[in-house]
Amino acid sequence: MQHRYTNGLTATALAAAAATLSLAACQTASGAPAHTASTPRAAAVTVSGAVTERAAEATGSAEVTGSAEVTGSASATRSVSAASAVSFSPVAARTTSSTTPACAAKALKATAYEASVRPRGTGTGAAIVQFKNVSSAACVLRGHPTVAGAGNGSPQRTVPLKVTPKGKASTVRLAPGGKAWLKLTFVQVQGEADGYCVSGAKPSVYPTLVVGLPSAGKHQVALDEGVFAECDDKVTATAVSAVKPA
Repeated sequence: MQHRYTNGLTATALAAAAATLSLAACQTASGAPAHTASTPRAAAVTVSGAVTERAAEATGSAEVTGSAEVTGSASATRSVSAASAVSFSPVAARTTSSTTPACAAKALKATAYEASVRPRGTGTGAAIVQFKNVSSAACVLRGHPTVAGAGNGSPQRTVPLKVTPKGKASTVRLAPGGKAWLKLTFVQVQGEADGYCVSGAKPSVYPTLVVGLPSAGKHQVALDEGVFAECDDKVTATAVSAVKPA
């Protein structure tokens, strides 16, 4: 009987002691300031770099240099320093392609024939002038022509015709043997025999024409058949073209 009582007392004492320890622990947790575990400082990291780019014979060059240092720790202390410099020294681009020259007068052979599409009447109406590159090198033609009637077929005795340009001019590149064309449309002669002009003027007849092109000289041409018969010494002219007109 005494042994049971002693055991009960001992158990009660142990329970009381445990409660006391638990209460002390709670008070310590709520009352005392918590200690922050120290976090080791992160190792400092240093990054530095330098980049240099140069290209020989390029249209430009650039040189870039830079450096940076970063230090970090758990206390959120950071310091950053950076310096950079950029310099550009452009170099003028070089042109390697050459420009095709204008056709010289001696590089061209000019011929003429009556156009299939022309105003109604009994004169020439319209003619096609063809230019062929007879040289060994490529050349270019561009623009509207000048036109003059050659009296008695002589270039020294010419009568300038008033030219009305038609269409836009574009550059035509002629390889050796290449051809280009333009069309001349005249004020048509009417009637039979010597004919007449609607304006009342007398028709003009020229055995040849002198046709000039910008930077390509002047060329005397005759029709493959007949002569140039027109009125009023006026002509509408297309620009020289790589497309053959009708």
